[in-house]
Amino acid sequence: MKASPTRSPSISFRSATGHGVTVEPSPKHVRVVVNGKTVADTLCAGLMRESGRMPIYLFAPEDVRTDLLERSPHLTYCPHRGEVTWWTVQSGNRQVENAAWSYDDPPPDFAAVRDWLAFDWAKADHWFEEDEEIFGHPRDPHHRVDVRPSCRQVRVRFAGETIARTTRALFLFETGLPTRYYIPPADVRMDMLTPSASTTLCPYKGQASYWSLQVGPQSAEDVAWAYLDPLPECPRIKGHLAFYPEKVELLEVEGEEQPG
Repeated sequence: MKASPTRSPSISFRSATGHGVTVEPSPKHVRVVVNGKTVADTLCAGLMRESGRMPIYLFAPEDVRTDLLERSPHLTYCPHRGEVTWWTVQSGNRQVENAAWSYDDPPPDFAAVRDWLAFDWAKADHWFEEDEEIFGHPRDPHHRVDVRPSCRQVRVRFAGETIARTTRALFLFETGLPTRYYIPPADVRMDMLTPSASTTLCPYKGQASYWSLQVGPQSAEDVAWAYLDPLPECPRIKGHLAFYPEKVELLEVEGEEQPG
């Protein structure tokens, strides 16, 4: 199924309301697996980035096992890309409804990806870039994560108690997001925190574990998180805790309160 990498689309447009969509060629070998079958396999994926959405891979029809697809009666409409056609995947003895989508008649700005297919990330079993499985969503090549140690004092307060105070935090700067302050557990009142069952997955950092906070009668659920086993690209924050400013009474850096 792998086609020539020279066929990837290249699109960039912005609507009158400021909504932007770009599609650019990806140099990665991308595969999608459902129920043990590779349903898409390409060297010429298009990476679509859209305002307010996670990046999505697009596949040319010849790079997809279209013999495993059946058009679904489900139809939706996107004001920026037109009417959406949905597809059910039949892989072995498993049927996955509305697992893929495409555009039969997109508007002129989006015409280059007519009939290209995208897969619902959560409805596929495995996604691979080259020979490494990836999780969450494709990484945006224009998205950066930088971690820098800092001696600026970071303090976290809740219900009148200082929960954390440090001059050795790791400051994490991530494109489009507020700065996060990862604090060594030795500088956190861990006796006031209780591990939570919650987890989330970040394709840039890995799986996050959460803690809830109890101070007297006051409590806050999932107030802090840490990456206990971060991805190899982000090892420095391993085991450090970060707090949501909006869930504590105060999170300040060098005496300056940080917004939520």
